[in-house]
Amino acid sequence: GLPEIPKVDPESSFPKCPVRKRCGGCSFIGLDYKWTLEYKEKYVSELLKPFVKLSGIVGMDDPYHYRNKVNAAFAHVKDGRRERNVSGIYEQGTHKVVPVKECLLEDKRADAIIQDILKMTRDFKIKIYDEDSEYGLLRHVMVRTGHVTGQVMVVLVLASAVLPNKNAFVEKLLEKHPEITTIVISVNDEHTSMVLGDREIVIYGKGYIEDKLCGNTFRISPKSFYQVNSVQTEKLYRQAMKFANLTGRERVIDAYCGIGTIGITAAA
Repeated sequence: GLPEIPKVDPESSFPKCPVRKRCGGCSFIGLDYKWTLEYKEKYVSELLKPFVKLSGIVGMDDPYHYRNKVNAAFAHVKDGRRERNVSGIYEQGTHKVVPVKECLLEDKRADAIIQDILKMTRDFKIKIYDEDSEYGLLRHVMVRTGHVTGQVMVVLVLASAVLPNKNAFVEKLLEKHPEITTIVISVNDEHTSMVLGDREIVIYGKGYIEDKLCGNTFRISPKSFYQVNSVQTEKLYRQAMKFANLTGRERVIDAYCGIGTIGITAAA
């Protein structure tokens, strides 16, 4: 049987998220990290017992602020007489946005950029998209960061291709965050739960960022599949290559390959 998930100890020295109960994105946040690793190891070994023995779990040295892709949903909310724009994460099982200023798992640069875009929606009078009435413009903001290169992509997910005062908006955002290397508009005019649309318009930079993984450079566009935890991905791939024990005479198939990170790592 599996161990019970303990309640978060109020005295715990581990970082606790202020919206943990409402967001539901991380059930283990605020718990002792060593314990969570042991729990996961037991869980997986229980599931795989009939097939294979586990050789142990490999954790992170610092299991915070590692996510290199951050996606924030935007909403316009009314609390009594007060109206405001918010950005954050959907509450578990709903499309209600829980306002999040800084998430313990997300890249800090990404969170800071999203907060500034939220302020700019007011200054530039950008209407937030409403899912029910299908009125408004800004739906989501996605930020992707290169863990090794430091390059930063901002994707504005809009319900139409036209961003009013586009040049002034880009200028202001770059003034606040000169670390941004490209800005892309993703047009999503469908009534859908998908975040990104099919049409992309590059309004600054190259429309992609590059990052290094296991010594190779990869080009990442808004829709690219790329592992979100760069530190653990490198550990995982190196371990996989060790186990694969390739001699250079094999043929390796990388199925469902995303941008081919596993195949290219194996190719070496």
